[in-house]
Amino acid sequence: MKALISWPVIIAIVLLDVITKNVATAVLVGGDSQQVIGDFVRFSLVYNPGAAFGLHLGAYSRWIFMSLTIGALLILWRLYRQTASHELLRTLAIALVSAGAIGNLIDRIASERGVVDFIDVGFGVHRWPIFNVADMAVSSGAFLLAYALWGEEHRQPAVEAHAVDRSGDVVESAVGDAR
Repeated sequence: MKALISWPVIIAIVLLDVITKNVATAVLVGGDSQQVIGDFVRFSLVYNPGAAFGLHLGAYSRWIFMSLTIGALLILWRLYRQTASHELLRTLAIALVSAGAIGNLIDRIASERGVVDFIDVGFGVHRWPIFNVADMAVSSGAFLLAYALWGEEHRQPAVEAHAVDRSGDVVESAVGDAR
């Protein structure tokens, strides 16, 4: 069941990310911005050699963030393998974060200029840092993963507190007396 959720999500997000970045680099030349929804949403091409929100670590940023991304993907793979097949929200979250990481990793490998960002949201001079489809997947996936893990943490004591023996009687558990 996990694979039926994760692989289509990963493939779809990575393809959408690659396609939109290719369109952005072909259409948004010369630093022009294209208004999409007035001034609130614009397409503006920038290359981000660092991480989220322009975090840059000098000349070796590309290699540092490539290594960190590969490390994160290995951790996500381990988390995926530990996820039960019925944990659909957790599976979706891991797939979203992984897809976004892969999308931006492709840019880091393909170009010394950095990750292609082009979605520009805000009002006037008050703008959010420019981002891309991969960034949206990482952000939404990280939020969902935190929510899923928080939910698991809060459900666990409830399960332990309501332990039932074979006769159907509630028994004391490691959490305390549930009677």
